[in-house]
Amino acid sequence: MAYEIKKGVWPTMVTPYRADREIDYESLERFVEWMVARGVAGLFAVCKSSEMFELSLRERLELSRAVVKFANGRVGVVSSGHVAWSFVDQVEEAKAMADTGTQAVVLISNRLAAQGEGDDVFKANLERFMKAMPQALRLGLYECPYPYKRVLSPAMTAFIASTGRFDFLKDTCCDIDLIKAKLDATRGSTFRIFNANAATLLESLRAGAAGYSGVMGNFHPWLYVDLCARWAEDPSRAEEIQAALGSMSVIEMQSYPLNAMYGLMKKGLFPAVRSRMRDPDEFTKSFATETDQMTACAEALGARFGIGRAR
Repeated sequence: MAYEIKKGVWPTMVTPYRADREIDYESLERFVEWMVARGVAGLFAVCKSSEMFELSLRERLELSRAVVKFANGRVGVVSSGHVAWSFVDQVEEAKAMADTGTQAVVLISNRLAAQGEGDDVFKANLERFMKAMPQALRLGLYECPYPYKRVLSPAMTAFIASTGRFDFLKDTCCDIDLIKAKLDATRGSTFRIFNANAATLLESLRAGAAGYSGVMGNFHPWLYVDLCARWAEDPSRAEEIQAALGSMSVIEMQSYPLNAMYGLMKKGLFPAVRSRMRDPDEFTKSFATETDQMTACAEALGARFGIGRAR
């Protein structure tokens, strides 16, 4: 089933685990319901936040399939899991991921050229990859920061949009001037750019970005949903929400995704703080207190504007 890549908020989902560190699908279903109820446009189901580098191919496919099932057509779903180094393995991964029902298979930009290689190598590998994929398969791109961040140039972004094969970019450059240049380069296409950087979100929306796709959507998605939906109609409200989002987003540099898992545990969605990527012991009592205080601020701001409750 195909869905439009809608404008709005596409959180990069974290993965809940059982005590044996296997994926906890009961908690995942609660998490999806919580996200849908708070008005997100879609879900980025398999990505770095979901610990895709720590999951087997089977687990990545099962995770994507489960999110598609739980979303049940109410919101869109995109998935990556494009983690292999060899071209042959990348093609097989992408074809298998497409079969999970995801709306688009999102490619990792750093897997299409090695660090230090130029756009010529990236473009050649991307063209080769597209030829190996079914023409009907919709694609996306993700400037994943691991193992190195490969930020797309405006010229390369324009080329990608011109192919007609790509619908989605999770932009992680955190540079508003570069974001604006990419938006200008893709103006008039169906290619949509979603900003992952909270601090530049409002300015990027004013420049034409399609919305937000970042880690902070796991903490207080309702504030991002409101900003993306209402920034033009109520500028002063948008400025206030933006100021809060930008300042709160610094927490993503502190023990993420453990702090997101903790916040979701406090909401009754996750059973515990469990991760394959980081030792839960890194999450100190001080980090927990800071997460609690951030949550209280987000909920108070939402209550003042009448947002945050399930729809």
